[in-house]
Amino acid sequence: MPSLKELRGRIGSVKQTQKITSAMKLVAASKLKRAQEQAEASRPFSLKMSAMLANLAAGVRDLPGAPPLLAGSGKEETHLIVVATSDRGLCGGFNSSIVRAVRRRIAELLDAGKTVKIICIGRKGRDMLRREHGKLIIEFIDGVAGKRRMEYADAAMVAQKILDLYAAGEFDVCSIIFNRFKSAVTQIVTLQQIVPVEPPAAAEDAAATTAAASADGGAIYEFEPDEERILSELLPRNLAVQIFGALVENAASEQGARMAAMDNATRNAGEMIRKLTLSYNRQRQAQITKELIEIISGAEAAVG
Repeated sequence: MPSLKELRGRIGSVKQTQKITSAMKLVAASKLKRAQEQAEASRPFSLKMSAMLANLAAGVRDLPGAPPLLAGSGKEETHLIVVATSDRGLCGGFNSSIVRAVRRRIAELLDAGKTVKIICIGRKGRDMLRREHGKLIIEFIDGVAGKRRMEYADAAMVAQKILDLYAAGEFDVCSIIFNRFKSAVTQIVTLQQIVPVEPPAAAEDAAATTAAASADGGAIYEFEPDEERILSELLPRNLAVQIFGALVENAASEQGARMAAMDNATRNAGEMIRKLTLSYNRQRQAQITKELIEIISGAEAAVG
């Protein structure tokens, strides 16, 4: 059984830890507000870009001169996975949930006889994956995941690296895995194919077309220049937009997960302090009782 001095030391140590976790919770809450606003502000643009791209691509995808980013390379042998995680820990299961999804995806592709390559954005993803899949990691992009505020230039830089690899024939299909922000306590692990552009589902396409026609009074658009030239400019930009959307969603999810984790840690520290204090008081009371018994026994022996 620990002594009273050891118990006092433990209580003091847990109280200091509680102060740190409480401060980290407040900092994460402050960062979460900014990151959430950025994520929510980027969603409409990303959705509109995808809708416009689907409208343009509807009649071009199957043509002989269709852009490679839209039509693909004609095969699906080599898959590039972009793994977006954080640079820092202390955010609960945020990083581990993404890495688990990546490992499952890698296993599925390898079992199907595919070749897998990985680009890591964030130190935690790289550190967790290189133990088992280090040979698959072809590039690590540092200094993006830990930024105070995500910038479009960062996403454009990542997109350019992917475009260069695609132009060099390094992969056929590229997907990004990240956490989509839903609430401060809920993040959804998302696998999104970004190269080639995924065609919208028939139902979604029909719904989007109906909505657009309804909103615009059934207008029919003519494009100038033609769809092929517009797509050649729009597709690389869309890639950067989708990556930027994934990164800002990931940043908001990270802060939400960290705030929830630090809140749990603070409450657990309070519970531990309560238990240690109870144990300290019981042991102190037992020691006082023992000393009183010894004094009374000594007095009775002296009188006898």
